[in-house]
Amino acid sequence: MNGQWHTIENHMSRVLGKTIQVQNSHSVSGGDINDSFKLTDKNNKHWFVKTNKPSLLSMFEAESLGLQALNASNSFRLPKSICYGKNEQYAYLVLEYVDLSAHISHQLTGQALAKMHLFRPLLTDNTSRFFGWQRDNTIGSTPQPNQYHQDWLSFWKQQRLLFQLNLAKSNGYPSTDYESGLKLAENLKAFFTNYSPQPSLLHGDLWSGNCASDAHGNPVIFDPAVYWGDRETDIAMTELFGGFNQDFYAAYNADYPLDPGYATRKQLYNLYHILNHFNLFGGGYASQAARMTNTLLAQIL
Repeated sequence: MNGQWHTIENHMSRVLGKTIQVQNSHSVSGGDINDSFKLTDKNNKHWFVKTNKPSLLSMFEAESLGLQALNASNSFRLPKSICYGKNEQYAYLVLEYVDLSAHISHQLTGQALAKMHLFRPLLTDNTSRFFGWQRDNTIGSTPQPNQYHQDWLSFWKQQRLLFQLNLAKSNGYPSTDYESGLKLAENLKAFFTNYSPQPSLLHGDLWSGNCASDAHGNPVIFDPAVYWGDRETDIAMTELFGGFNQDFYAAYNADYPLDPGYATRKQLYNLYHILNHFNLFGGGYASQAARMTNTLLAQIL
């Protein structure tokens, strides 16, 4: 075995209180941002490792903290974070390796998500009463600011919609579409008549690629972009790229019914992700974002 895992072996050994020796490593596909590997130690124990540039250590730190936050809700199974760090060649995050099943129980997943969104911890600093999170993180590889706000509309406008719009402008988003986005940002109140969301613990990037079941059928989520926000944003993203069936939505609504206005707001919330996809990948996402913006404006102006 070469020495590429030496730093990780030493770190894991310190954290786990026993000697870890990597015997085999296999590249794992499935992500666009990090290099991922399945490591096997001398006792045939498996670990999941992500690596990236040393300068991106903070991204792994935020992911580790996000997994811990979600785990506190006792809703989904989440891969346990073992350790993170860096050397001169790479930053890394070591996670528990979870054997994932191709079969997803949509009913159990909907129930678990409702339980996570209903979770209200007793925190001495009361941060769960605000929208945001204890630190900034990333959505994909895009920075995601999470400064705490008492007002949801202020948070969504400043920390989500305008942040992505301004980034899109710097990436070549057409000026007329940018101006339409600004107009939308100034009229967000129109979408919240008789609706005042409460802060819920969110996955933040809940598409079907970040959700699975373990070998025992327990729902599993991973790759979070955690913050406290309107639970509708998580539900909206499950609809953006598909992959969740009616059993999922029926189970969720049975435990935590959605407000009727969600049917309109979901496009507002998914605009954030389409703008982010433009900022990450370019291409046709610009025109898709513009169409969504104009559709939303047509409903309120």
